[in-house]
Amino acid sequence: MNEQWAAYQDSKAFADRVATLYGAGEDVRALQKARYGKLVERFEKRFGAQKGGLCFFSAPGRTEIGGNHTDHNNGRVLAAAVNLDTIACVSRTDDNAIVVDSEGFAPITVELDNLDIREKDFGTTLALIRGTAGIMKEMGYKIGGFRATISSSVLRGSGLSSSAAFEVLIAAILDGLYNGFVVDAKTRAVIAQKVENVYFGKPCGLMDQMASSVGGMVTIDFKEQDAKVEAIACNFAAKGYALCVVNTGGDHGDLTDDYAAIRKEMEAVAAHFGKHVLREVELETVESHVGELRRACGDRAVLRALHYYDENARVLEQAAAIRGGDLPAFFDAVKRSGDSSWKLLQNVYARSTEEQMAMGIELSRRFLHGDGAQRVHGGGFAGTIQAYVPLDRLDDYKKLMEDAFGPGSCTALMVRPEGAVMMPMEG
Repeated sequence: MNEQWAAYQDSKAFADRVATLYGAGEDVRALQKARYGKLVERFEKRFGAQKGGLCFFSAPGRTEIGGNHTDHNNGRVLAAAVNLDTIACVSRTDDNAIVVDSEGFAPITVELDNLDIREKDFGTTLALIRGTAGIMKEMGYKIGGFRATISSSVLRGSGLSSSAAFEVLIAAILDGLYNGFVVDAKTRAVIAQKVENVYFGKPCGLMDQMASSVGGMVTIDFKEQDAKVEAIACNFAAKGYALCVVNTGGDHGDLTDDYAAIRKEMEAVAAHFGKHVLREVELETVESHVGELRRACGDRAVLRALHYYDENARVLEQAAAIRGGDLPAFFDAVKRSGDSSWKLLQNVYARSTEEQMAMGIELSRRFLHGDGAQRVHGGGFAGTIQAYVPLDRLDDYKKLMEDAFGPGSCTALMVRPEGAVMMPMEG
């Protein structure tokens, strides 16, 4: 066994880190000890024995708490980092090359001598790594080589944003190894977003990266280009509830047009008044022109615009309820968000006879009987729903969901209080 890890795994420093990032309990600690130990073992198998200099990094996945389809029209969102994360065992090198060995994927090497944008690499992990180095260098930060083995519990397709966690992780590694871990969380999120937009070739908002980088629960207001971010302390378990996501299944592959239509229709309503996004148009303006909007944009576009305004206001309601410890008010807003997504936004089911999300939401509603809440999670049409379940009924809820949607479909989450972290094996 690696000597550095052998000393660190039973230290108070590691135990405290595990409790903060993943929750208390011997079973949690044992699970993470095995997970991190396996990562060190893979590192030495891939890169050779190490006498020192190893370090861990972690970046969490995120869950959308409120603000369903508001960010792309410069709205507000409420999001939280969660205890499922992407972790890395890392060693700094002097050869000006980054080598990443991610579990389940072929190793990737990025030479830092050439950090040009390459369209042929759009959509690849290689582009994310090269892009992070390129953007950080462009912003004046130091960069350099490293070796890393990476493992993730943020599964692809889980709705918890595995890509953002990876982007934030690579930025944290370069910051930690070469800049003393001085880049603030908001800047790190902006770096990750630029990487995805410019090097990866995918236009995206800032919600996923910001939630992963900052940690805890955050409200983000996208009204201005420099998004306003505010942290909120939150612990659902302390109030007796579990935050769950349920993967109801379904294929996202043929839903691109459905997702795009939501933004397109909202912006069509804004364009009717000579604006680019709905944030630039007052609700009263829309409400007083419903007749002409119906004729110009169609009923669904108007309904989706009305959802946008209501959902934007609900984010403030939810944040105020959490700050004030008023869980019933929070759950009421969550349920109204879910109803609005179903009735106005209309992203619970696509043009299909398969209606998994609708089934998951309705089963949750019937199970909870008003004690808790349920809603669409993320983009909609297929995939995950979100539910707040009393802890003393959690096992029964999991059984119900997994009977309906398969083993492992229901995951109970913890809001992780910290975002991306560096963990030197010391203490």
